Amino acid sequence: MSGSGKSSLAFGTIAAEAGRLVAESYPLFVRNRLPSTGRADVDGIDGLTFTTVVDQRPFTGNARSTVGTASDIAPLLRMVFSRIGSPSAGYSPAYSFNDPSGMCLRCEGLGAVDDINLDCLIDMSMSLNQGAIRFPTFAPGSYRWSRMVHSGLVDPATPLSDLPESALNTLLYGEDVVLAKPDPEYPKTSKFDGVIPRLRNSYLRKSPSHLTKDEKEALLRVVTHKTCSCCRGSRLSEAARSSLIDGLSIADWSALPISELRSVVEMTHEHRVSPLLAAISDRLEAMDGAGLGYLSLDRHSTTLSGGEAQRVKIVRHLGSALSDVCYIFDEPSVGLHPHDVHRLLRLLAGLRDAHNTVLVVEHHPAVIAAADHVIDLGPGAGTNGGSVQFEGTPAQLAATNTATGLMLRERVHINSNPRAHSQSVTIEHATAHNLRDITIDIPLRALSVVSGVAGSGKSTLAAHELPAQHPQFTVIGQEPLHGGSRSTSTTVLGISDHIRRAFARANHMSPSWFSANAKGACPVCKGKGVIVTDLAFLDDVNTPCEACKGTRFNPTALAAQYRGRSIADVLAMNASQACDVFGRIRDITASLEWLQDVGLGYLSIGQATDTLSGGERQRLLLAKCLTVTPSPSTLHIVMDEPTAGLHGSDTDKLLELFDRLVNLGATIVVIEHNQRVIGHADHVIDIGPGAGHEGGTIVYQGPPSGLLTAPGSMTGRYLQQTRSVAYPDGASWGVSTERVTPR
Repeated sequence: MSGSGKSSLAFGTIAAEAGRLVAESYPLFVRNRLPSTGRADVDGIDGLTFTTVVDQRPFTGNARSTVGTASDIAPLLRMVFSRIGSPSAGYSPAYSFNDPSGMCLRCEGLGAVDDINLDCLIDMSMSLNQGAIRFPTFAPGSYRWSRMVHSGLVDPATPLSDLPESALNTLLYGEDVVLAKPDPEYPKTSKFDGVIPRLRNSYLRKSPSHLTKDEKEALLRVVTHKTCSCCRGSRLSEAARSSLIDGLSIADWSALPISELRSVVEMTHEHRVSPLLAAISDRLEAMDGAGLGYLSLDRHSTTLSGGEAQRVKIVRHLGSALSDVCYIFDEPSVGLHPHDVHRLLRLLAGLRDAHNTVLVVEHHPAVIAAADHVIDLGPGAGTNGGSVQFEGTPAQLAATNTATGLMLRERVHINSNPRAHSQSVTIEHATAHNLRDITIDIPLRALSVVSGVAGSGKSTLAAHELPAQHPQFTVIGQEPLHGGSRSTSTTVLGISDHIRRAFARANHMSPSWFSANAKGACPVCKGKGVIVTDLAFLDDVNTPCEACKGTRFNPTALAAQYRGRSIADVLAMNASQACDVFGRIRDITASLEWLQDVGLGYLSIGQATDTLSGGERQRLLLAKCLTVTPSPSTLHIVMDEPTAGLHGSDTDKLLELFDRLVNLGATIVVIEHNQRVIGHADHVIDIGPGAGHEGGTIVYQGPPSGLLTAPGSMTGRYLQQTRSVAYPDGASWGVSTERVTPR
């Protein structure tokens, strides 16, 4: 079940201990520069091999990272064009938007330019004294305002529209201007920079470490983000764009969907680069086989979901010559339509058959069915989990009465009595991304599911077009939360202040004593709970703070108690335990009850939100939304794959919550692949039939029962299978049943 300890076993024990032992094989000089972890908390462990973790963390690359660079295909393309492109732009760096010799100089290889909208920034009818520059750092009385006022360039009491054109131009656009007659208050040795250069240098050419709320709002108002008019978004120089192979440039190749690029590469015949073309073709075939054929190589890697990023990482490992490696995957099926799961399983089987160990943390029945060996943890979550319930073959697991065994035996139920709806909202002429002028009704006071293969346009329709045309809909996604390591479930839910006040009243102290960001902070780790060691060229190393034992609080704060518990004790509790402590304070318990209802009752309420999965973050935001919503009848929400990371039994609990809310008048739209959710819906909108340019149309809309026979619907085909077959056979999903012979 979710929270039963799967990740702790796979990542926190096996992967961590293998990494520690590998690090110990290096000389001391090298070990001192590697991240260090303590020994695994086990009685004994052996048989470990070199281990690599392929998780769902989205790519953290900056704006210069694309699918091509992340998959290591882009360097191969550059080499091909540098050798047979005509006319040649030069060596391979001349085809790289990350190299000065190949990048577009207008956008510096970013494909887009940020600029200042002067009409939004300047009020020409006002003077400097009246606040003509509508930006916080240029407001009257500010430092930069005083620099302009005392520059001697213009009369600060004169409206900008009445100023001489030359003086106004210098005020706005001047750079390194030597002032003729500045006021005595102006620094004697300083040169003058105008408003626009100041803003560009401070906010556009670099990212400030801290922005105030007013600055963020002002930047959204005055800064425009446009595709570069010079390179038209390709990021490349004119020479690189003009170098062609069979009439196509490297920018054209990179903009094609991977499934189409495969055909282009296969049709390119040139013996001078045949090894490069073969390597590119193999990589593209693996990407297409992983269900990523709808992506293009020029897509920003930061826009990929966690599941997409993980599959790109899988492809990078497929060509490795290493064997006897242990690969650990974190729910690789997340974000995949059942149609694509068999492709994923073939990739995993390929790694296994190359004499490697593949360890997968999963809930998907088809992935479990394809395994050679299953370890089932439970019986519950959190403190109720952590025990091995079963280990053996998938068929043996399906015969047990564990939560997973029951899930494997249970057929998908189709809602034969969907809620009737008399009202709806209409999405009109949706054309964003790959959508093909879609106009469709979304029922109100119903549970609607938007389904379809990955890349078909589900999120574009439901999470972008719907709220854009109907702002009453709130999108609850899986994006990282603000606050970093100092943000917890209590701060997101808005109950941390209530907890602090409860401790403050009980101990006659200031509430700030019970905040790890104020008086209560441990003086050694500054309230972080860990000591962060900066290794410069490597990732930072976090070690638990020995002074506070990771609690984040100082001795004074820890000595104070509420009903026999310290603030650290309370934050280490799950929602149910905390409700028992604060039972009489509804401002606290009401939010904690929602936390349990959304399936996060196993989390400690003080756990940092940057350690949560995307699905956990999304359900936490749902709990917050339910806390602040005065009535379910006013609730209009869109959720993108809320069952990500959920066991089948937890999915059923989430569906019970959805039913409860809809019965009270809520409108819920869910983007999902999960067959249980699709079958449970009142209304299904299936988009496809394929991904990318092959998708973007409505394949079916109506009750889930009609989806079973909808022509051309891949979702309906697989829903029919899971409805009639309780336990999916791994071989039926296209997985090789041949096993590696032990050596």
